[in-house]
Amino acid sequence: MTSTLPLVVACGLVTLDVLQDVDHVPAPDEKLVATRLDVTFGGPAANAAATAVALGVPARLVTALGSGPVAALVRAGLDEAGVEVVDLLDGVPASPAVSTVLVTRGTGERAVVSVNASASGDLAPAARSRAAAVLEGADVLLLDGHHLGAALVLAEAARARGVPVVLDGGSWKPRTDELLGYVDHAVLSADFRLPEGLRGAAQALTAGAPDDHDLAAVALLGPAFVARSAGPGPVRFRRRVTGAPDAEVGAVEPSTVPAVDVVDTLGAGDVLHGAFAEQLARGVDPVTALAAATRVASRSVQARGARGWVAGPAAGRR
Repeated sequence: MTSTLPLVVACGLVTLDVLQDVDHVPAPDEKLVATRLDVTFGGPAANAAATAVALGVPARLVTALGSGPVAALVRAGLDEAGVEVVDLLDGVPASPAVSTVLVTRGTGERAVVSVNASASGDLAPAARSRAAAVLEGADVLLLDGHHLGAALVLAEAARARGVPVVLDGGSWKPRTDELLGYVDHAVLSADFRLPEGLRGAAQALTAGAPDDHDLAAVALLGPAFVARSAGPGPVRFRRRVTGAPDAEVGAVEPSTVPAVDVVDTLGAGDVLHGAFAEQLARGVDPVTALAAATRVASRSVQARGARGWVAGPAAGRR
């Protein structure tokens, strides 16, 4: 029997995260004793895929794991989270990146030290040979901008199949402009910084806040829907409306979380993107999807890590 469940396909980075709780971020030459240690998988695409699964939509993660003890540990975590893995380094001795995360008790702020996905090499040939199988049954393709060669291959293939493409815009990377040409929905982080030339070109189109210039600049590169998170603040968006002379500009207000209830902000952006993709896969319009996703992200900061909220009584609910 053919499944009627929607499917999110995510392509990007997976890491091994080492999380330690501290009273404060150490100063130079200072040694601290952590009050808690957790080791789990992380990475924007991986956390987003796990979020979709937690919300009831199956997810397939296309990434680079390879073979080795660290890869085996990460794979076991993804299996436990219910995420299907397509490893573009299948059988190749390799190790995912390791991220060290210091979470400050009392504020939930985090400091992260990691490496990116550059050591994996060009994964475009592997992605090209598997694109049809990877996108089989997909309702949404989510990209985090890592493993760029594979991302471009899958984005082009998704566009040809009519599968909506979502970009988790954590930061501007080389060839991001090229990738945006295939993107339908871009959700940017508060830290996303456009090259000045692109930002300046959009200023004539917008008379609003500086953030609106960024949204317009990204929209000029392709996406019909662009949004930008701002921590606990409003998530502004710009949407191109068919037949309308001007874009719709607005904001979604996230749920208010008292500072005393913030446990950990790690992965909140990844949760936002995963929940947004999950809603799109169900056929929800992007503004409604964004509003629902902000509510899930607000819940996530009240628990430890990117998936601590999943074990709580509110998991799977908005």
